[in-house]
Amino acid sequence: MKEKKVKKFKSIQLRLFLSLSIVVCLIIIFLIIVNSFILESFYLYSKINNLENVYTQINDYTYEVNDAAEFEEKLEKISANNNFDILVKTNKNITVYSTKKDYIGVLQEFSKLAPYNNKDYYMEKNDKYTIRSVQDTDTGINYILLNGELDNGYMLYIRMSIPSIKESVKISNRFLYTIAIFVIVIGGIVVSYISRRFTKPIKELNTIARKMSNLDFSQKYKEKNDEDEIDELGRSINSMSSKLETTINQLKATNSELERDIETKSKLEQMRSSFISDVSHELKTPIALIQGYSEGLLENVNSDEESRKFYAEVILDESNKMDKLVKQLLELMKLENDMRTFNNTSFNIVELENEVLRKTDVMIKEKQADVRFDNKAIVNVIADSFYIEQVITNYLTNAIKHLEEVNGEQYISIDNEVRQNVVRIKIFNTGKQIDEENIDKIWTRFYKIDESRNREDGGTGIGLAIVKAIMNNYGNSFGVINKENGVEFYFELPSSNNKI
Repeated sequence: MKEKKVKKFKSIQLRLFLSLSIVVCLIIIFLIIVNSFILESFYLYSKINNLENVYTQINDYTYEVNDAAEFEEKLEKISANNNFDILVKTNKNITVYSTKKDYIGVLQEFSKLAPYNNKDYYMEKNDKYTIRSVQDTDTGINYILLNGELDNGYMLYIRMSIPSIKESVKISNRFLYTIAIFVIVIGGIVVSYISRRFTKPIKELNTIARKMSNLDFSQKYKEKNDEDEIDELGRSINSMSSKLETTINQLKATNSELERDIETKSKLEQMRSSFISDVSHELKTPIALIQGYSEGLLENVNSDEESRKFYAEVILDESNKMDKLVKQLLELMKLENDMRTFNNTSFNIVELENEVLRKTDVMIKEKQADVRFDNKAIVNVIADSFYIEQVITNYLTNAIKHLEEVNGEQYISIDNEVRQNVVRIKIFNTGKQIDEENIDKIWTRFYKIDESRNREDGGTGIGLAIVKAIMNNYGNSFGVINKENGVEFYFELPSSNNKI
């Protein structure tokens, strides 16, 4: 709790509020001090300056005005505007003008004026006039008196009463105290508003900086177009945020590349180990057969030509199977580890299916299979024809191997079902259904439902694994469905945009 109070006291908003409040109070105190000690001197200075200006103005009238009535009118205006008593006499002591018509009374009043303060008796003195502070001996009223000689030889007397300066100062100070209360209240509200306005963008920048420290660059400073230091700081933080985000993203990308490189090396190592393991496991039988029949040839177990030929054919057949197995394993490894580049083009899938049928014609005839297929249709797809040929070949050879008569029918069908932007290629054969427990297993390398028949037909057990690897690279659907009288294998490809 104590720590929270300390943090609150240290906030910029509070310190700014206190600073501005202190400044307002100091200004008010300064005004009171100035009012108490300097106002009287400034007041007297202003009055003296006013008397000097009036003297100059009246002196100018002696040149400009020739009419006595006009001269008297101008002096009356000066007297009324400045609250002066004015007396103008000739050098023979004849009154030319007086603010009061009782000339004798005026002279008596002026004669009763005595110095008010001996120290400051002469306020201004030169060749033309003197300005003195005087006091009426009867009334005790204080005056400032200017007496001097005009350029035409007339004597000018100007008397100006002075109110009590100290009383004026007290009244002024009381007024200042009253004003100070309102200024402090209103100033407090204004200062609070200003401090919030100034600290709001600073708090916003602090929030942004805190998020940046947590690598969150989503929030940006909203510029106010004030072109001040805070706006400039906001732009700088936005620029720093963008650069940091870019740099961190680049580091992440570099790190991802390194991880991928490490993963690739790991996959290569795993692929190498898996390849060696698979090859060593799968080549045991053909190597044993080759070794056995080779020894038989060397030892002349059967000396007749026909037996020798049979031994040689077995050795050649097993060698071909080994070669095929190794090549398929290498291809499967590369497909499973994304080491193959697919050259996708638009082509007619029917033409490719016709080509596969042509290549497998011997197997079809040996099985005496009836192939049901619309080989005249045109169905365009987008894919790599080389790899799609492998998929069709594996499906078709698998269908031929497992073809059996069901309900008096024995046939293979190839159907291209065009759906929404997708073509589903289906290859069906009559025969036994696949047990549900084996449907997921048949896509695993070297998995053989009937080991003896696969070996007899020359199968390697990785054909469907290659299909799975190719389709996984495409990310397309594939699978197998048990039908009433057989099994249907399928896979899907995107249809071509440029359909013929």
